[in-house]
Order: sequence, then C-alpha cells, then structure tokens
Amino acid sequence: MREVEAVFREERGRLLAALVRRFGDLDLAEEVTSDAVEAALRHWPVEGVPPNPGAWLMTTARRKAVDRLRREQALATRLAVLWAEAERAAPEAPPGEDGGLPDERLRLFFTCAHPALPAEDRGALTLRCLAGLTTPEVARAYLVPVQTMAKRIVRAKKKIREARIPFRVPDPGELPERVPGVLQVIYSIFTEGYAASSGPLLQRLDLAEEAIRLARILSRLLPAEREVAGLLALLLLVHARRAARTGPGGEPVLLDEQDRGLWDRAMIEEGTALVVTALSGGPPGPYAVQAAIAALHDEAPDLAATDWPQVVALYDVLLALDPSPVVALNRAAAVAMRDGPEAGLALLEELAGARLLRGYQPYLAARADLLHRLGRLPEAAAAYRSALEAAGSEPERALLRRRLAETEGTADEV
Repeated sequence: MREVEAVFREERGRLLAALVRRFGDLDLAEEVTSDAVEAALRHWPVEGVPPNPGAWLMTTARRKAVDRLRREQALATRLAVLWAEAERAAPEAPPGEDGGLPDERLRLFFTCAHPALPAEDRGALTLRCLAGLTTPEVARAYLVPVQTMAKRIVRAKKKIREARIPFRVPDPGELPERVPGVLQVIYSIFTEGYAASSGPLLQRLDLAEEAIRLARILSRLLPAEREVAGLLALLLLVHARRAARTGPGGEPVLLDEQDRGLWDRAMIEEGTALVVTALSGGPPGPYAVQAAIAALHDEAPDLAATDWPQVVALYDVLLALDPSPVVALNRAAAVAMRDGPEAGLALLEELAGARLLRGYQPYLAARADLLHRLGRLPEAAAAYRSALEAAGSEPERALLRRRLAETEGTADEV
C-alpha cells in the first residue's frame, strides 16, 4: 500500500497538469484524476502496480474525461473553446527525459500563483492542485473551516476560468517578474510549517515537507533559475534543525539551546551545495542570501562560534535587495550578537514606528530579550507581556510565559 501511495503522490501533480493542458478545465482534470486514482486502488492491489503507473493513470483518466465529455455535449462545446484558446496561448512543449511533459507542472505552478488571484487563494490552490492535499487538509493548513476553504478554492478556479488566465509558462522575458510570485507561495507554505500561526504545535512538519517537495519539483523544472535553487537551499538548511527545535513536550527550543547533534547533516550538505549554485553566475537574489545566512548558522558548532560579522554583512546585502522592516529586525538581532545587546536594541527602537512590526510577535519578543540582557527588567517584563498578547501558537505562548515569569522573578530578587 505504501508503494501505491508513493506512486500517487509522485504522479498526481504530473497527471493533473497534463490533463489541464489537454482539456483546459481544472475541475474536469481534478475529477478524472480522482477517478483514475480510485480505479487504481481497485485494480492495483489485485493485479499489481503496472510497470509504468503514470501512463496507466493517464490512459485511464483520459478515457474517463472523454466519457464525461460525450455525456455532456454542452460542456464539451465549452471545453473545445477553452482548449483552442489554451492551444493558441501555449504551444506544445517538448517531452522530458522520462517521456512526460515537465512543462505541464510548470503551467500549474504559474497558474496557481498568478498575480490576478488573491494571495490567500494562491497558496490554497497550490496545496490543492500541486501538493495533492484534500480540501479538508488545506483547510487545516490554513486553520479555517472546510466550507470556507472549499469556497476559497472554488472562487480561485472561477477567477481562472472567468479571467481566462492561461495555463502556460510565461515567456522568458516574463519569468523574472513571475518567478518570485511562485517562490513566495512555496515560501509562505513553508513558513506556516516552520512556525504555525496558531494551534497546539510549533511546527507543522507536513506543510514544511510539502513546501520542500514543491521546491524540489520547481528546481527540476527550472534548473537555470538560481533563485529557485536559493529557495530550496533555504528550506533545506532551516528544516534540517527540525528535530532540535522542540523539546519532549513540544515546547520551543531556541537556537542557542538546541542540540546541534540532532540537526540533519545530509540535508545541510545538500542545502550548502545549493547555496553555491544560487550565489554563482551573477548578483544574488534574496532567497540565495537568506540561504547563505542559514548555512553560516548550520556550519557553526555553537551560537558563540557563529560568524556574526559575516551574518551581518549578508543582512546588509539582503536589506539592499529587500528593504523591509522584517529584514531590518533580523539584522538588528545579528548586530546584537556581534556588537552587544545595546547596539541591537538601538536598531530595534529605530524600527518601532514601522507599521508592519506593530503587534509583530518576533519584534516584541526580540526587544524583550534584549531588554532582559541589559538588566532593564521592568521594561523587559512589559515587552514580554506585549509579545504574549501577540503570540499565535500555544508553544510560543508557553515560552513567553516562562520568560516573563523568569524576568519578574529576577526583578523581585533585585
């Protein structure tokens, strides 16, 4: 059964993308993909997994699609128009080495992450169509009711249909503008997996691993795009620490307290090699620079031995590429490690008026920690209370409650 599930997981996105390309209708493609999988679940346990399971699924799905179109002449007419439009918009791509059409999944990547779709819909549609999660699973990922997520996915598909968003890979001249949107969707999925915005768990490993899987697919499909390699490197280098990031009870373990022997060294080696690719051949992109920072953390034997001057220098580069308050916040934390808490706190105070950081828990917690390190305990306690109010997940709240209790206890002793 595991073998069958692995086949479905690997082939579903390829199959769905090829069917969308063939028939120009995402709903129909999803329906016949599900039908083909159901047929496989009936036949394969008895007959065995065929030598070419992808071809078996494709043949079955195409037959079922043709049967549906024959039964629904009106739908067939509508699809014929859509198909003709899709053919004009996207000429046939050459087959890949495995006989498939790698461009098919690329079309789905760019369609799901199309800028015409609302940001919240892009991630949901990517998880549904490319990661193969069910609607209830996507709803759990976004912590919304299933009915709400179902409406969101229907709305996104309707937008694609009514706006006639083409199922195509952008022209080479469009890629620099469109690739960042695709990468942002994958990164957003990973971010929610790395630190859940709410709920009982700090990490959603299922989401983080789906994001890595999607990044791997995209890396295979766009091998010349260095920022794709940069994103994959970043995800691997950060996810390599997953086993050390929580304690036995699920409580967060901060970087300076983590058992680095639990870090995934094979994943770190893979990510570090990808950093070299991402930084070679021209000016680096934001994901490549973030990956380089993550690599410096992963290579250090402990927090004190981290090359903080180099980390700050890389944040300087990143800030030039992405002058956002969040990047400035992370740079301030690195400066605090290089030059001391007072220097870091001065930078944080300069960011106090940034709209994006109002009520932003990492900012509030970083400020509280630096105040604590400077012995300004009443201010630190107040800052921890603010961070606690802004915290989402229960493990983060538990950590902040512990920090607050320690601060108040120390203040009482003083």
